[in-house]
Formats: sequence, structure tokens, C-alpha cells
Amino acid sequence: MDLRSRLADIDARISDAARSAGRDPATITRIVVTKFHPVELVQGLAALGVIDVGENRQQELSAKRADYDGPALRWHFIGQAQTNKAKAVRRDADAVHSLDRARLADALHGARAEGDESVLDVLIQVNLTDDPGRGGVQPSGVEELAEHVAAFCPSLRLRGVMAVAPLDEDPAAAFARLADHAARLRRVVPDADWISAGMTGDFAEAIAAGATHLRIGSAITGPRPLHG
Repeated sequence: MDLRSRLADIDARISDAARSAGRDPATITRIVVTKFHPVELVQGLAALGVIDVGENRQQELSAKRADYDGPALRWHFIGQAQTNKAKAVRRDADAVHSLDRARLADALHGARAEGDESVLDVLIQVNLTDDPGRGGVQPSGVEELAEHVAAFCPSLRLRGVMAVAPLDEDPAAAFARLADHAARLRRVVPDADWISAGMTGDFAEAIAAGATHLRIGSAITGPRPLHG
């Protein structure tokens, strides 16, 4: 299938999953993850009406945003962010899905350029595994991090939570836990109602658990080019 056909196929599957879960497909945002693909693919997606694209690496996000020439897009940064890259991430991302520590929140807030009154959307990444080395804050730390952002980072708008389902667990169970963590977050920030969850292999389970943002890559973009 070509790009148009792959996009249409995924969108049809998302709509089916939403209706099966008793949800309106229009309430779900499909983010196309374009990592390792050239900016020309982003141009092609935009020509097909795509609005939301995702990148995992700051260098690639910055390069593609600089080279992109087309209709306005929302650029989502979904990879692990380093504090020393906070200025570039702040400049080039419209939403950061991987906030996992207060120091990073402080760095993103402090990276706002002088005179810039913009607000950056952020999501708290939650680690759903037992491995502390995986990305994300431990579930027990969600509310504390949310309170820090709300109190000390006024240029960040806390939107919700993000997570990746563990490989060794039923994704439905993992996403059910994420929904519980999202509810705890909303006790701190009531309008933080985004749940970024679900990829190609598990987006139906994510939708059933309340996901609002899906991160779909190669099922739409095709195989990733070889990279160094």
C-alpha cells in the first residue's frame, strides 16, 4: 500500500476501535511518528491532511521542523528529553510527552526565550514496568511531579499522562493502570485529560482504556530507512 492507503487503513481501524469502545472517533488524535524518515515524508503526510507528527530525537525534530515547508503542523516530542537539550525542545516542540522529573520541567520552563509568552503543552510519562531504568516517573510520583509543574512552571501546561505498554504484559491491563494514574493526576490538575497511549500493535486496547492520543509509526509511514 502507498502512504495514502496506509493512512486510510489505520484511520479506519481507529474508528472501528473507538466505536467498539462506545467512543466518538473524533475525540482521538492520531500522531504519526516519523522518526528516521526524511522531511519529504512529513510533507507528504501534510498533503494528506495530517496535522500531528511525532519525533523521538531532539536533533531530528529540530532539523525536520527547520526544513519543513507546508501547512501548519503540531510537532510532538515523544522521546526521552535531556535537560541540556531543553532549549531546542522548547523551541521546536508544540507538545512534550516525556516529562518525567522536576529538573526537566524546570529546564523546559527556564528555556523559554526572552519575551516569549507561549505555553508549552507537556504530559507526564509514567513508567508502567518494574524496571526503574525505563523511561517515566514511577506511578507513586505522578502527583508530586504534577504539583511541582503547577506550582513552579507557569509556562508549562500540564495536559495529561503518557506511557508505553510493557512488552511482557497484556496491554489492556497496563492501560487500565494508566487510566487510574490519569485520574489521580486530574485530582491535581482537573483539566489535564490527555492520555497518550497506544501504538500500532495495541492502540485498540489503549482506546478501550480511554486513550486520547495514539502514536502510530511504521504502519502508516512504511519501513524505516536504514540509519546509523
